[in-house]
Amino acid sequence: MASSLSSLSTMLSQPHCAIRIKFPKQYSSFHVRFLSSKLLQLQSSSYRRTYVALRRSSTFSISRNFSNCQSRSSLPSKDQIPSLHHFIPKASAPTVSASDVLSEPVMISDVMPRGRIYHETYGCQMNVNDMEIVLSIMKNAGYTESVEVPENAEIIFINTCAIRDNAEHKVWQRLNYFWFLKRQWKSNVAIGRSQSTHPPKVVVLGCMAERLKDKILDSDKMVDVVCGPDAYRDLPRLLEEVDYGQKGINTLLSLEETYADINPVRISKNSISAFVSVMRGCNNMCSFCIVPFTRGRERSRPVESIVKEVAELWKEGVKEVTLLGQNVNSYNDTSGVENPAEPAVSWELSDGFSSMCKVKHVGLRFADLLDRLATEFPEMRFRYTSPHPKDFPDDLLYVMRDRYNICKSIHLPAQSGSSAVLERMRRGYTREAYLDLVKKIRDIIPDMGISSDFICGFCGETEEDHKDTLSLVEAVCYDMAYMFAYSMREKTHAHRKYVDDVPDDVKQRRLTELIEAFRGSTGQNYDSKIGTLQLVLVEGPNKRAPDTELIGKSDRGHRVSFTNLPIPDKVDNNGKRNPKIGDYVEVHITKSTRASLFGEALATTKLSSFYSSSHEEAVAFASRT
Repeated sequence: MASSLSSLSTMLSQPHCAIRIKFPKQYSSFHVRFLSSKLLQLQSSSYRRTYVALRRSSTFSISRNFSNCQSRSSLPSKDQIPSLHHFIPKASAPTVSASDVLSEPVMISDVMPRGRIYHETYGCQMNVNDMEIVLSIMKNAGYTESVEVPENAEIIFINTCAIRDNAEHKVWQRLNYFWFLKRQWKSNVAIGRSQSTHPPKVVVLGCMAERLKDKILDSDKMVDVVCGPDAYRDLPRLLEEVDYGQKGINTLLSLEETYADINPVRISKNSISAFVSVMRGCNNMCSFCIVPFTRGRERSRPVESIVKEVAELWKEGVKEVTLLGQNVNSYNDTSGVENPAEPAVSWELSDGFSSMCKVKHVGLRFADLLDRLATEFPEMRFRYTSPHPKDFPDDLLYVMRDRYNICKSIHLPAQSGSSAVLERMRRGYTREAYLDLVKKIRDIIPDMGISSDFICGFCGETEEDHKDTLSLVEAVCYDMAYMFAYSMREKTHAHRKYVDDVPDDVKQRRLTELIEAFRGSTGQNYDSKIGTLQLVLVEGPNKRAPDTELIGKSDRGHRVSFTNLPIPDKVDNNGKRNPKIGDYVEVHITKSTRASLFGEALATTKLSSFYSSSHEEAVAFASRT
């Protein structure tokens, strides 16, 4: 027994040690529980200081019959519970008294870092925002340091996308490389390739984590933790499980999780634009889409939590916020509904559109949220993505028309121009209904820019269906579009009901034709801006001419570049100065490349001032005519 305790004393002199103490079976049970991380400092005149970290949120159970304990039927009092120094032998190790233990707690983050983080994100803007939420959760758990390369990290996060097959292939390639870093860690450190202090833990996050969790975990110790989009709060615990020889997994979907109380750690430092998630999940159940199965059902953040986050961004200098959601314009804040048991009023859809999902309770809708934000932050621009065409009631369009700081740009995913294909896709509208909505939008807001999504080669798509899509692109005249060849995803309605019967070469040929049709129509939108005055939010130097030109986005989302010269400052009336990142600049458009615009900068100004003067000029012009 004495030799064992002597060994214990020796172990305690080593940092980062783990201790298991086993006592004979004849002793009765006595439990000591440490409910939070504690750091003890042991000190003596002849021994150097040693730090012992006890595992957070764990139970440390010790079986021992102490002579001064009460009977089994009663619990020990607080002063009878032994501390760690009771188990250090007096003869074979330096004496540790109560005074040797620090009375004031020492923060672990001040003594030993918990591991440096490297992160990669694939897929949509929602994944970017999710990564910012993850970094915030990890920071609160003591993981405060990030690195730029995976070779120097103890924890590697890869945030994944499962929407298309190509995205998954990229993720598997990266996982193979991270596996190499784990296997060859010692040799990599020896040659200076890596600077991590131990083999990295690889963590797969996001949609792919939910869809392929079993395959990922079975991939020959390639991955240590798999965490789905609704389980990010559990990451610190899952990482601790890895330290004890287990693999961490939590891919449970939630009906409530919105991370409304999490203040994201912005990945882009000193940025003048930011993403804010307002709702999660999707109820649409389109036959080609995996999102409802990887991100769960729709749930919306309370308006107040969104306003609070935007207010913090405004204080940090952010000038443009993009509101995010899988189906962002179906936003429905029911947190203020007084009696949720009462049946909801009718949920108003776009004219001619239908939905498979019925809304039980109606609260504050997306138009209410936009109106609140636009009113409270008059010098901040607002965009949003990604909406569904079914959720554009007239109220939303009128709010966009009346609030100058809601950008005149709508993403309106069509997916196909064929009514037959749209029916198989379970989109809830026809080609005709979609075109009617486009007409209504431009009747209410004439200068509205429209972008879209298209899928080429969906199950059963014929050449006639494809021609319908080409003609839709020409009829709408989009500003921008995301176009992809269809890839079948498991678990979807299409996977269960349809056959992926369009050959790959046909898909690629149709995709090429669609891209050409898009280029022809979008060029007209850019050409139409020549001679106009656009308000441009400066984002930084133009990469093609970083020393002489600046670039930014117009209200409609067009890229605009201009020569960086001193111009009048209408904000402070301080004479002339060069524009800087975050300035709103009046630009007279002089040239179009059919993919971007170039102009002459006239002055820096305020968002509200620009639209106020534009309105006054329009009224004056109308009175003259």
